Amino acid sequence: MSAYKLSNLIRARFPMIYVTTFEEDRVTKYIKQVVTDVKQVKFAREVFTWTQTSGLFNDTTGKSVSDTTCPCKMLEYIRKYDKDAVFIIYDFHVNFGLKNRTPDYNVIRKIRDIVPDLKLGSVRKTIFFVAPELLIPEALQKEITIFDFPLPTLKEIRAKFDSMLNQNKSVQADLTDEEKDKLCKAALGLTLQEAESAFALAMVNDGKIDSGDLPVILEEKVQVIKKTGILEFIRSEYSIKDIGGLDNLKSWLLKRNNSWSEQAKKYCIPAPKGVLVTGVPGCGKSLTAKAMSTIWQLPLLKLDFGKVFSGLVGSSEENMRRALATAEAVAPSILWIDEIEKGLSGLGSNGDSGVSSRIFGQFLTWMQEKEAPVFVIATANNISNLPPELLRKGRFDEIFFVDLPTLGERKEIFKLHLEKRLKDKEVASEIAGIKNLCAELAKMTEGFIGSEIEQVVISALCDAFFENRPLKFEDLEKNISTTVPLSMTQREQILALRAWANIRAVSAAKTSNLKQYDKEIREDNIAASRGGRTLDF
Repeated sequence: MSAYKLSNLIRARFPMIYVTTFEEDRVTKYIKQVVTDVKQVKFAREVFTWTQTSGLFNDTTGKSVSDTTCPCKMLEYIRKYDKDAVFIIYDFHVNFGLKNRTPDYNVIRKIRDIVPDLKLGSVRKTIFFVAPELLIPEALQKEITIFDFPLPTLKEIRAKFDSMLNQNKSVQADLTDEEKDKLCKAALGLTLQEAESAFALAMVNDGKIDSGDLPVILEEKVQVIKKTGILEFIRSEYSIKDIGGLDNLKSWLLKRNNSWSEQAKKYCIPAPKGVLVTGVPGCGKSLTAKAMSTIWQLPLLKLDFGKVFSGLVGSSEENMRRALATAEAVAPSILWIDEIEKGLSGLGSNGDSGVSSRIFGQFLTWMQEKEAPVFVIATANNISNLPPELLRKGRFDEIFFVDLPTLGERKEIFKLHLEKRLKDKEVASEIAGIKNLCAELAKMTEGFIGSEIEQVVISALCDAFFENRPLKFEDLEKNISTTVPLSMTQREQILALRAWANIRAVSAAKTSNLKQYDKEIREDNIAASRGGRTLDF
């Protein structure tokens, strides 16, 4: 499709086409294939390349053009050239004077001077600007057309991989076609050069390459993410077993695992867009996002809205575009936005000249129209600060509400933390029957959130460590009695959250567990205490 689109641009006499890419060799080869295919472009064209250090070079004849390192002289040569040709100009954006660079007005004017000849002249000529970043001066915005050059396909990466194996016969590669495809799919989102480097590193590590080298290739994706300076790669060792309760949410996530695979296409299943998880702070929202990375075996990228905003005009919008493009480049991936309401706090104010609104609009448009399998998980504590446009259907697949843990969920959370920490038999010698112990502790911690339960266990262990003795039930009991839960200090806010979620969200807990909510909470607001409409998956 891209080749067809590019050939049409050339045939329609678009004067200048801008391609943003780091892959100069690959895009040059791509353009040459298009412009020399008479069936696509009707008239074959000569191909010139230009750099400011070497000047023009005629790839068709293999000859250099003297005295063309100067941009204006090069442009004048293009204007006078009397044969059908395309001119591939590398890194010409440095002359456009954006991002604190001084613009070369003579060059900009010269470009505008030759546009009529490119459009209407008897000779068919097209200029390609190839650069690693998109910088177009306002004076040329109507004349330059942007062409999106795609990253390498699985077929291209597989061809490169097979070529490397053929060239390095000494490398042991006992791989099935399925295992080769798995390694190559892991490299999707990388440039061909980055994929080649990842494969090469995997080969030299131990003189062989197999499915166990998957982490090496994924590490190259981490490098791509780090270079943005906006996205953070989160390494997670949490699993679904580390989440106590939230059975509806966990079931929803498990059923959508591998929704972007070839197998899913047989069922015509679209890749899930994302979920918004809101509710009481400290009840497992962020933990769920981290566990998803392990469950789905996908890279987890954290987007910090604070890093997006920049003092330079237009830089914030470019930062957001670059962050979203990176998330798509390493797709399939998970994009995590923690406490999204804080990142959107500037909406509606005039203090930033509308930058927040433009960033938000850019993000909403991307969420609605993205085709790459990037799953967005956003967490929020204060839903009253979220704009209604974000909450409407189509942005997220579902909105989940996380309430205070039920009695059964508190049992699970105590069991998780006690089993995680009571690994030494001597420390656990006075704790008998964890199942019964957890049931008793769950009854004593009515209204406690997950993080408060964790701190109860940690504080009790600290007391036992300080006195150099085993953990006792009394340690846990004492720390429970001295803890003032969030459900008491923020009672009104929690009830308001429940009232909002009652008709707008799906409960993250199972319907059957909701009946276990404490009597006092149910009396406060029976409908809201159910955490909103509930679904059994």
